[in-house]
Amino acid sequence: MTKITVYIPSHDYGRYLEQAVESVLRQSVGDWELLLFDDGSTDNTAEVMQLYRGDPRIRLFSTPGIGLAAVANRALQEARGEYIIRLDADDIFDENILLVLGHHLDQHPDDALVFPDYYLFDEHGEVFAQERKEKVYWNQRLLGLPPNGACTMVRVTALKEIGGYREGIGAQDGFDIWTRLGRKYRTANVNIPLFYYRRHDRNLTGDTARILAARRQIKAQAMAEEWNKHRPITAVIPCRRNYDYVTDVWSERIADKSLLTRAIECCAASPLFDHIVVTSDNPAARETMAAFPDSRLRFVERPSEETIRSQSLVPTLQRIATELELGEESLLLLSYVQAPFTRTATLEEALATLVLNEADSTMAVFEVSGSLFRRSVQGLEPINRRGLLSSEYDVIYCEANIAITLRARNLRSGQFLGTRITHFEIAHDEVLFIDGEQKLEIARILARQKA
Repeated sequence: MTKITVYIPSHDYGRYLEQAVESVLRQSVGDWELLLFDDGSTDNTAEVMQLYRGDPRIRLFSTPGIGLAAVANRALQEARGEYIIRLDADDIFDENILLVLGHHLDQHPDDALVFPDYYLFDEHGEVFAQERKEKVYWNQRLLGLPPNGACTMVRVTALKEIGGYREGIGAQDGFDIWTRLGRKYRTANVNIPLFYYRRHDRNLTGDTARILAARRQIKAQAMAEEWNKHRPITAVIPCRRNYDYVTDVWSERIADKSLLTRAIECCAASPLFDHIVVTSDNPAARETMAAFPDSRLRFVERPSEETIRSQSLVPTLQRIATELELGEESLLLLSYVQAPFTRTATLEEALATLVLNEADSTMAVFEVSGSLFRRSVQGLEPINRRGLLSSEYDVIYCEANIAITLRARNLRSGQFLGTRITHFEIAHDEVLFIDGEQKLEIARILARQKA
């Protein structure tokens, strides 16, 4: 039996394909096979593939533009190796990747997959950065830090056991496999750069909206049979009369709807919620609720002293948990009226992220792209490092004030977030938080443009 199956899918990447194939031929171990797939290309992909038709280790396939996931499943079906790894046609393997990753799986029979660090290089072949993955231990659930799908070596038996790749997601195949395998098997990584990931204008990496949508779909599918373990699931929409830039900010209107109406609509659109609670020190909020014939809706009065800005939400949430008789495994989600562009899918992703990461709480964040500094005795010093060598833990996030999820058991000890806090990234068009008249006017303009 062949030890390792490598497969390279190409859809109009003929100009890079030879470099990818040659990087496999240069491997420091020889117990491998290579499957080349021309997936409906209209460029010179087929011609490049023909250069390797005489090598007995290489098999050529032609598919009619079926997409990456379908090609991956075809490769899994054709694989003769014990392990399988993908190389995208525009990327390059280090000559020792099969040696190192294969040796790791040989020595760690309980690991289902292993992945390396990698270099980033441009379309001209110039390396401009190194991505370092923090060490993953088998008992950690770091779903927010998945491997690159194109340089991850997986046991064929494990991949077949979970049904291979899910087709129709459209992106984030590495995150999908990472999520599904990680719930059954150990996973690992090696902190050696063994892969060259090419960044250019055709990379899916730059399509943020598509990536975020794919991640949401993957999480939703992973949680399909898990929700009942965490019910009842409760959405809480906190409102208050005072202490915002205007009295009763929840009653401000955008596109002929109050902020509270928009928040209720967002929560009510999800079948995941068993309860949708509006809590306020102003009973007038009930009038807005009256427009919704949803039996899940209820009002819980919030004492005025609990609405001051420095007051924790824990007492209010404890009261809600008591009234609804929530168990320790029940989930709570806070949805803020000041975030008018929050999507229902975002709320559902917040819940799924909490459970999949086995966390105490989850918050929505967005990445801070610019450099941040703090004062020191020498002047300003950078907080987020930026250079040739980077790590996920160098990234700085800002809380989006859109959705926070937590377990009801946190409230017993008075710890709102608990000790294990995870996150998920949201699209920038959801980030707006209304905390002043200017932000409100911006929200109204954006709502008109979306209409």
